[in-house]
Amino acid sequence: MKLSINQHLRRQGLSLAIASALIAPAAWAQDAAPVGEAKTLGGLTVTARKREETLQEVPISITAFTPEALDRLNVEDLSDLDAQVPNLTIYAARGSSSTITAYIRGVGQSDPLWGVDPGVGIYMDDVYIARPQGALLDVFDVERIEVLRGPQGTLYGKNTIGGAIKYVSRGLPTHFDGFASVTVGNYGQLDVKAAVAGPIGGPTQGGDATLRGRLSVASLNRDGFGKNTFTGQDVSDKEVLALRGSLGAYVSDALDFQFAFDWMDDQSGVRGAKMLAANRFAPGFQPLNDRYDIRSGMPNINDTTIKGASATINWRANEDWTFKYVLAKRESDTETNIDFDTLPNKIADVKAFYSDQQVSHELQANYDSGGRARGVMGVYAFDGEAGGQVLNNFFNASFGDTQGTVYTDSIAFYGDWTFDLTDKLKLDVGARYTDEDKRAKVLNRGYRDANFTIPNGVVAANFDRRINFKNTSPKVSLDYQVTPDILLYGLATRGFKSGGYNIRAQAAAVPRSAEPFDDEVVDSYEVGSKMAFFDQRMFLNLSYFHNKYEDIQLSVFTAYDSNGDGTNDAFFGDFTNAGSGTVQGLEVEYQWLPNEHWLVSGNLAWLDAKYDEFMYAGVNIANEQEFTNAPDFSGAVNVEYRTDLSSGGNLSARVGYSYQSDVVATTEIVRTGAKPITQDGYGLVNAGVTWKSGGPWTVALQGSNLADKEYRTTGYSLNSALGVYTGFYGPPRQYTLSVKYDF
Repeated sequence: MKLSINQHLRRQGLSLAIASALIAPAAWAQDAAPVGEAKTLGGLTVTARKREETLQEVPISITAFTPEALDRLNVEDLSDLDAQVPNLTIYAARGSSSTITAYIRGVGQSDPLWGVDPGVGIYMDDVYIARPQGALLDVFDVERIEVLRGPQGTLYGKNTIGGAIKYVSRGLPTHFDGFASVTVGNYGQLDVKAAVAGPIGGPTQGGDATLRGRLSVASLNRDGFGKNTFTGQDVSDKEVLALRGSLGAYVSDALDFQFAFDWMDDQSGVRGAKMLAANRFAPGFQPLNDRYDIRSGMPNINDTTIKGASATINWRANEDWTFKYVLAKRESDTETNIDFDTLPNKIADVKAFYSDQQVSHELQANYDSGGRARGVMGVYAFDGEAGGQVLNNFFNASFGDTQGTVYTDSIAFYGDWTFDLTDKLKLDVGARYTDEDKRAKVLNRGYRDANFTIPNGVVAANFDRRINFKNTSPKVSLDYQVTPDILLYGLATRGFKSGGYNIRAQAAAVPRSAEPFDDEVVDSYEVGSKMAFFDQRMFLNLSYFHNKYEDIQLSVFTAYDSNGDGTNDAFFGDFTNAGSGTVQGLEVEYQWLPNEHWLVSGNLAWLDAKYDEFMYAGVNIANEQEFTNAPDFSGAVNVEYRTDLSSGGNLSARVGYSYQSDVVATTEIVRTGAKPITQDGYGLVNAGVTWKSGGPWTVALQGSNLADKEYRTTGYSLNSALGVYTGFYGPPRQYTLSVKYDF
């Protein structure tokens, strides 16, 4: 019987079950080759369905980046992927520098408080990161980063309704290698990154080392983009120290153990925000001219510490079956000060503490006998505990304490199988069953003093409740290989995200806020094609999707009448199910290699997201509300030139332009008088020049937002109760010089 590629590689001692990966564009995989040899884009190898295929054969909307592509595109953290992936919106959440907000195809979650699950899943080395604090990962010593668009569940650990972003660290080599790099730039930027890896034990029967290890570190520092003019301190600065390590024990060609750990300490200061309008409660303060400057009287503390560890067992039982077990634990702690009004006045000053821990187990079986059927099955268990405390000081007269813990116990069974109906036509079917318990312990009460020592007798919420969610999410797809270079596919799948409880509940004034919110579901339908032209010198991938989005979970900052006088005088963080919506869109990804010197690549995206139902006070206001973080149009183009040098190295240059149309960045109920934070359409220009010595040295000069465009990513619209209307802005013009030595 003819062996499949997967079987053949397993016989060579490789474990495809470890990888659920996409290797980035083959043109970038040829970085080490002379320019004259890069005649085509080549065959792109992927294992997104747990087996080795080329990218053009996989009926999945997925984009990925090699380390070379990440360096060339100047991707420093996950937010820099925003323009490079169709219909992806990703940025730092409001006042934080490392808390992530991510949306894919209009599906996401912008509330970082405990008890709320993200709509886009973040994975580090196959381990799901449950909380957004610290999840805006910095890029160093990576093997690849993958972005999967649309609901995920039949192939991955934790079900994610909008899509998944996978951060994959460098693997364990059989030979000694490593690197060291230094980057300097404006705003006092100084980044140092280094890694060392290789064998640390004797050889196996196959000749490779029994033990292999890797250690990588990063120190990332930058002065602030702005100043706190009240205290003189920097804001929007960066101070991150990160460490990752891994150890592999290769008992035999069929059995290995992998151990990994990561640690990150982010002591960056608070992020500056611009007053978009004067606060009526502080008439003496007009908005500042600089978009990053503030006048806050709160301490400049915004610290996050993260720790994670995992153990993985890979066992190749025979030629047909491979098994993998992953045990992982993660913890994080955050202390932050949120000055909503950005002023020395105590109008809306909030001190918050977040803490969480999670333990997950995943057992996976991969089958491939080389015949017409192959697939993967798995069971996933998650035990999470997320909680904290939020201390609110409003006008130095109203003092509220929100505290509690949300416990999540989830177990899921999933499977995904592919059947070759003919040599050209394939059927893929999958399903996921999830059983998830949520328990919320909430205590929200008022105090008479700013030290929160004298209760005022008002208890807004005090409950200990639990709720269970069950869901079965199917998936089916057909793909047809029209020619060796053209694939057509159709896909239907369901995504699910459980509901829960609003830990900000104000049950005394708004009784329904203590009731659970429902789970949300997306039914996604997609058709697409993957095409190659001109002897593999052009790739053109198209996809159209149509999603029905039910019970949409929304976090809405609003106001309520606290004393019955008919005036909304108190702040309220509401969490509710808005109703339903329809989201459809078109995505185009392209790469064109006209000759061995030039490469043109990029994407175009169209997104139409509309509410079908949005119930507020018993009225459907769908026509008045807009989806958050869902621009109608977006895209990017990168033009790169590379040439060999007589010295043996090569020189490359890149210019990139990205654009997105106007976008609504926050969710407010228009009828309350609050105006959502919006941003008009804008474009960004980036460029870079890279010299490779032909040996160990690489020097790169990079620039981002070269036109210094001012653009808002998010903000706070709390004008009705607190007079707050502020916007947070993307980074200004930056330029860096990097020197890297590989060994």
